[in-house]
Amino acid sequence: QVQLMETGGGSVQVGGSLRLSCTASGNTNRFNVIGWFRQVPGQEREGVAAIYTVGGEYYADSVKGRFTISQDRAVNTVYLQMNNLKPEDAAIYYCAAAHAPGGRRWALTTPLYHNWGQGTQVTVSS
Repeated sequence: QVQLMETGGGSVQVGGSLRLSCTASGNTNRFNVIGWFRQVPGQEREGVAAIYTVGGEYYADSVKGRFTISQDRAVNTVYLQMNNLKPEDAAIYYCAAAHAPGGRRWALTTPLYHNWGQGTQVTVSS
């Protein structure tokens, strides 16, 4: 099993920035992609960004150009840099691990992921 821990959530004003971190431990050799997902109460969980452990980054259209996903293999951590935050970005953000064939379609597909973190709250004040 892989354990995931998200940190970095908080409250920012519109236009502000946050950096989320997802650190993995355990059997980290059992997945090839890490994704960031977000969920508002009453709404479906949606894929935000994902990165393959061998390289390749993918983004939802709604965050393209504002968010950047990256990884630091030395500390087994994936980051999500969120810039120019908007009210619609407010949600609980979850980190998840999965096996995927490759490409954007699978990396942002929620049912593909089998291991999830506890979530971190992001609030955007207008």
